[in-house]
Amino acid sequence: MRVLGIDFGTSNTVAMVRGADGRARPLLFDGSPLLPSAVYLNPDGKLLVGRDAERSARLDPARFEPNPKRRVDDGVVLLGEQELAVPRVIAAVLGRLATEASRHLGGPVEEVRVTHPARWGERRRAVLAESVRAAGLPNARLVVEPVAAASYYTAVLGSAMPVGRALAIYDLGGGTFDAAVVRRTPTGFEVLAEAGLSDLGGLDFDQALVEHLGRGYSESRTMLWNSLVSPADPGQRRQRALLYDDVRGAKEMLSRTTSADVHLPALDISAHITRDEFDGLIRPYMLQTVHCLAQTITAARLAPPDLVGIFLVGGSSRIPLAAHLLHTELGVAPTTLEQPETVVAEGALFFGGPAAAAGPVHSGVPRPVAPPPRMPAPPPPRPPVTAPPQLAPAAGRPPAAPVSRPPVAPPRPPVIARPSAPPVSATPVSPPRAAPRPPQQQHLPPPRPAPVAPPRPPAMAPAARGRAWYEEPALVWTVALGAMVLIAVVVLIVLAS
Repeated sequence: MRVLGIDFGTSNTVAMVRGADGRARPLLFDGSPLLPSAVYLNPDGKLLVGRDAERSARLDPARFEPNPKRRVDDGVVLLGEQELAVPRVIAAVLGRLATEASRHLGGPVEEVRVTHPARWGERRRAVLAESVRAAGLPNARLVVEPVAAASYYTAVLGSAMPVGRALAIYDLGGGTFDAAVVRRTPTGFEVLAEAGLSDLGGLDFDQALVEHLGRGYSESRTMLWNSLVSPADPGQRRQRALLYDDVRGAKEMLSRTTSADVHLPALDISAHITRDEFDGLIRPYMLQTVHCLAQTITAARLAPPDLVGIFLVGGSSRIPLAAHLLHTELGVAPTTLEQPETVVAEGALFFGGPAAAAGPVHSGVPRPVAPPPRMPAPPPPRPPVTAPPQLAPAAGRPPAAPVSRPPVAPPRPPVIARPSAPPVSATPVSPPRAAPRPPQQQHLPPPRPAPVAPPRPPAMAPAARGRAWYEEPALVWTVALGAMVLIAVVVLIVLAS
């Protein structure tokens, strides 16, 4: 099935497609996955979209709308002298995506999934759905942006998120900031809490950098600087556009390097900016986003350590200061990506599928269990030191004397056998038997039947291996009795002869 996922943003729109092979690919516009959401109305009534709209706006700014998403509640948008319905303006952007998606997939789109902020109500969602239909696309399946981001976190990144655990989404785009806490459920995800700053984003960082440059050059070149920031003719507007393009490029470069240069076209000067200077300019804005996320986590009745992580999405979230402040203020190292702009659009493609519903829950993988011990009882705390095994004496030879060895542990009481003591093996392969007594042991008990020893295999001889025959009372009395009988027989024979 040919599926199109759309993240309709305030400043830029991103789209991902998935064909029959199941692979997700971004749609590229002039070599970039970011399509400016800007719209421009030509005098002939044709709507231009993206960078074409931005270039045309230098001729007549009154026909230009840079952020149609912010006009979703207005009903109509005035472009030049003509009023256009908001769904028609948004449909111009979505129509550009539909044309590119059909060309890329080799056929018309069969399913559309469009994301929207979690705080959008039914009225705004209805405007978005109407815009999709006006663009000639099939009825859209609307997906909440933080849910799409969570689907990417589990299905694409393969990160563990067991059922019942929560993930914080930090979404910093070009014009807005959105914070949300999403919890995993057996069937998908649910939003526990959400908040946002509708007037804070990457555009504010660009403006802060421009004002910083103005403080350095406006006093010495006041007229030239004013013509840059407040253009009065198409030439000056073109120079202003070049200034902001270069400022935006320097901002992106400072995410990768420690310094960058900004060209000031009217002044013919290249200003040098360091990352420390830039961080100092945007730190107050960044702290607002961190505090907003902290309040959202609290509203979800959670603490930062309760989360499986903090996921950074949106183009401006790649600024290193964002991750640094989140780690410092909340104590959680966030998950960052090299291209966070495409996360929401690609996550929408996996929303509702098997990968999003189940996902790789690594904590559920069973661990190998060691086999139980083969010994019938646990070993004693300190293993006894035993003498080398002795062979049974051969016929006609006196038994070998027991070998003495120095004691390693304190001597034990002279107990022959204790019913509660576990059997101890002399070697790893021999059957269990009673532990040998020291050879110097004395005071044998009086004659009595052999004591009851712990159960042993039937093949075991009456006398334990490694023991002399005279150490067994039963054998001593048996030999003595046999000797007496033999003497009596000899005496009777002598007397009879």
